[in-house]
Amino acid sequence: MSSYVIGPDVAIRLAREHAVVAAEHQLLAPASIRSQVLSSLYQAVQRGELAKRDANRCLDYIRGLRLRLLGDRVLQKTAWNVAEGLGWGETNTAEYVALTQLHAEAFITLDAQLATSVKRLVPVAPIDALY
Repeated sequence: MSSYVIGPDVAIRLAREHAVVAAEHQLLAPASIRSQVLSSLYQAVQRGELAKRDANRCLDYIRGLRLRLLGDRVLQKTAWNVAEGLGWGETNTAEYVALTQLHAEAFITLDAQLATSVKRLVPVAPIDALY
């Protein structure tokens, strides 16, 4: 079984494509992904980029995704250290990197700049690895 940490961008892409993730993969994310996905979809609806019914379908898909959510003390401490080490002004993104360091084989993001900035800390995989 391969384990991957996915960001909210990946969760939304999977939902919009109604993708089927290979059964042998375990998906992980910080517990905060729920709020981040909700906010991203809400903003897309507000900008007119997505219909509300489509946003709700995405949310339903993501709620049904086999996604292990974590947010314990060790993750928080590790995220703090990651953010500090990279000179980031926030820890939200650092939680994904920390979770990868602690529990996963690779981090999957659609953000090329983010992937480049964290590749010395964790392996980064393409979204295609999930199929």
